[in-house]
Amino acid sequence: MVPAWPVRVNGQALASGVLTEPARAIAPLALLLVLLSVSSVYLSLAPVGLSNFCFSIVLSFPALSHGALDTCGPARQTSIVRARAALRFQHPHSFFSRAQQAGPVHSCTLSFVRSLSGQSGPPAPGNDAPNPIDDATEKAIEEEEERQANKEKWKSTAWKMFESAATTGASIFILACVGIGYTKYYKWNVIEKMENAFREGDPVLELAATGKEIPREPTRLEATKGMLEEDKNYDRWIPRDEQEKIDKIVWGETKGRYHLLLGEKGTGKTSMLIDAMDKINGEGCSMMEAHADLEVFRIRLGRCLDFEFHEDNIGSLFSIRGPRDAGAILDIERAFNKLEKVALKRRATIGRPLILIINSAHLIRDDEDGRDLLELIQQRAEQWAASNLATVIINSDKYWVFERLKQYATRMEVHQIKDLTKDRAMQALRNYRMKYHGEITETSVLEEVYDKIGGRLTFLNRVAKSDDMLAKCDHICEMEKIWFLNNCAILGEEMDDDVMDQQKYASTAMVLANALYKRFQEMDVTYNEQVGHILPAFPLHRARFIMTRSDFIRKHHDLSIFSIDSHAMVRADSVPMQRAFNEICAEPGFEEFLEATLDRISSIESLGRTKELTFKDLWEGGKYRITTKDAKGDVNGSLEVETVEGKKEDGNDKDEDD
Repeated sequence: MVPAWPVRVNGQALASGVLTEPARAIAPLALLLVLLSVSSVYLSLAPVGLSNFCFSIVLSFPALSHGALDTCGPARQTSIVRARAALRFQHPHSFFSRAQQAGPVHSCTLSFVRSLSGQSGPPAPGNDAPNPIDDATEKAIEEEEERQANKEKWKSTAWKMFESAATTGASIFILACVGIGYTKYYKWNVIEKMENAFREGDPVLELAATGKEIPREPTRLEATKGMLEEDKNYDRWIPRDEQEKIDKIVWGETKGRYHLLLGEKGTGKTSMLIDAMDKINGEGCSMMEAHADLEVFRIRLGRCLDFEFHEDNIGSLFSIRGPRDAGAILDIERAFNKLEKVALKRRATIGRPLILIINSAHLIRDDEDGRDLLELIQQRAEQWAASNLATVIINSDKYWVFERLKQYATRMEVHQIKDLTKDRAMQALRNYRMKYHGEITETSVLEEVYDKIGGRLTFLNRVAKSDDMLAKCDHICEMEKIWFLNNCAILGEEMDDDVMDQQKYASTAMVLANALYKRFQEMDVTYNEQVGHILPAFPLHRARFIMTRSDFIRKHHDLSIFSIDSHAMVRADSVPMQRAFNEICAEPGFEEFLEATLDRISSIESLGRTKELTFKDLWEGGKYRITTKDAKGDVNGSLEVETVEGKKEDGNDKDEDD
């Protein structure tokens, strides 16, 4: 006997009891037919739940399934085996795990519904039932396709990333190549422009030559007036003793030195430099004008060297700090660095040093910035002179530049430029007169002009342009006298104490002018027929001793009242200024007036240094005892102070009695 399991459909028991051996062969088939019929009845009501329940029962019993397979045909057996495989693949749990007691069965949906039917409802006409194995294969194919799609997607993403990275890298590489190429080109262009600044035909030289009257081509006006025939025998340029030496310096024949031209304004220092440059057409030379402001000095140096200080560099647009953040002094250092590279190339090719001329160096302020600038220029000049790279020529009118450069000078050579001698001055005046008026001046008139104004070129040029040369000479002398009195006039004994500081400055100039006048009177020779005027002079230390002040002589020198040469000799700035000294100091009563001014200054200073003490107790019979002691504390002496009543005269007493 084999026990039979109770089978329930919608809560009703379909079969129960015990099956006998003869019925075992028929029971599985009969039970299967019953279940199929019942499932077909309830297919419309519960197609999914009931059919799944029936097939679950069949497939859950091995005996029933095997018996059914034995009684079914081959096609049916194949379907049942495939269904069992799908059931085992999709739902590995056995039916017994879902067995319940008799009673209502709750609806449930098994996960292998579509494995048997392939759809949620009854099959539509013309639509064959799907094969579960084909569905599994299709799902595997879909998964494989999905994996391939994901793989292709990742490949596409990776390729795009690589493409973007390659594009970015190529762009950066091209940008770097362009940047490096531009930087190389810019540096080459900077050197090329600076080399061009030292080639022939410098426009700065032409501009300066026009103002300095160097030999040039005749103008249309001169050719129209026929002035060339009369002027052809007269050279406008006056040869000087210093000209040959300056020519050798500018031409590069004198090496290993840098030079300082020192002299009063109007003596022809710049004219000689321009004449030397004109003889070689400015090849290897460049000249600039100094200025008190460092920014203006920087711009002028850049124009002189054709250097833009990297202000035209495109790369500066991408820089956080600009090239001008450190100030003008650093830009000047950059310009000198580029100039050094140009000088190195020139020394290798030509063999001559570059010539850099700094004109009017006295315009640089005598302050911290100005001294730093002079120190920078001197350092470069020393280095370039030692290596024969470049020769720096500094042109100055004032002595303080020489004092500053003298402190650190080892290769500096000083050239003192003085006024023209008598014969050269007369020749220059004759040539000027021929140029401006086309006349030949008598020698006596030329000598008289020289006696009044001396050999200063600026005075000779102004006199030659005037119609009445002698009147112009008197006017120049009068203007020099007025200039001296406007700055250094003294006020005498009636001066106010508020102007004492200004009068100290003025009186020192008057004292030195009076000393120069007296020295002029004591000199045996003050005029030479060949040389001309011989002005009185004092050494600088002696002049400071005469003035009783050491700081005022620099201010007088800046005002062109006194001049100090490279040998530290102090004299009048010019012949007209010495004539003004002589006229002022020769006036009657000048000595007394000067002494009264000095006494008044001393009195004011004495009042400022004097303290007044009043002893009130003495008027009431009091006394004061003053004791003096030495360093050891011993008493050296004592003094007692008291008031004494005055004695009356006898005559006065008699008068009072009367």
